[in-house]
Amino acid sequence: MNSGKSHLTHEQFIATAIEAINTEKTALALLTEQIDDRFAQACDIILACQGRLVVTGMGKSGLIGRKIAATFASTGTPAFFMHPGEAGHGDLGMLVRGDVLLAISNSGESDEIKTLLPVVKRLGIPLISISRDKRGMLPRAADVVLTLGQSQEACPLNLAPTSSTTATLALGDALAVALVHARNFTSEDFALSHPAGALGRQLLTRVEDLMHTSSENLPLVNQQAALNEALFTMTNGRLGMTVVVDDKDKVVGVFTDGDLRRVLEKGIDLATPMREIMTTNPRHVSKTMRASDALSVMNENAISQLLVMDEQGHLDAIITVHDLLQAGVK
Repeated sequence: MNSGKSHLTHEQFIATAIEAINTEKTALALLTEQIDDRFAQACDIILACQGRLVVTGMGKSGLIGRKIAATFASTGTPAFFMHPGEAGHGDLGMLVRGDVLLAISNSGESDEIKTLLPVVKRLGIPLISISRDKRGMLPRAADVVLTLGQSQEACPLNLAPTSSTTATLALGDALAVALVHARNFTSEDFALSHPAGALGRQLLTRVEDLMHTSSENLPLVNQQAALNEALFTMTNGRLGMTVVVDDKDKVVGVFTDGDLRRVLEKGIDLATPMREIMTTNPRHVSKTMRASDALSVMNENAISQLLVMDEQGHLDAIITVHDLLQAGVK
């Protein structure tokens, strides 16, 4: 093996890359010809599974299997990866009645998987195989045999798993996507398994998780109160606004920092009652609204705060654009 300077030019590097990608594209095209009723049968088996989908495979097939298991787990199908070598030394106890085993072996002759098959059959666990073709020990033992087709590896020696692993990954993704449709899996369902990510924050965080409630001394003034009283309320509330209510504590308007600038420019007297200068019909949301939707309301109306009100028109809370952005809501 020559570890020195490459004899390839930049143009040749680019050409080999395009050739490898085209070879893998051919493998994927061949894979589509293999999708038939066997694929639907595999979907039926996984959909009917009362336990978990257990994915296994050795070497590169195992690496692809880990990703397939992760995709299933994050899209509504409980799944995990079981290393076939470790399974033969105790980890096979992970597999129980009610599970489904998805075994991957390009040749269909993995010795590590072969060791597991008698126990799999004894437990009555449905076996789905993924291999190059129907020959080999694994597909002969499987209940459903999924095949990739006789594709050529992108490796110039036709040895290193490249096209075959790409096709296997695509087939695993196709199974997972088919089950997403079958389960009517939603973006909210997806977010439940991704709470730490940006998508989870966007879909799971509600207004009630971030809002300032009445326990925080929300800025409130009566509509008969004078402007100077409202200014003290705004200052103490530190939310850049005050909420104006009637004698029954129902919200009738708001008065914000922007409103204050405008009335000062007009030279309005500080003794002016709030009912004359407040903004009526303020924008408001429910506490169960997604925080991301509340942010959209703010952006669309060029405002920085939203009232959270109950069905009777009373103030429950206030949420600000700062609250949303600080929580990472977009």
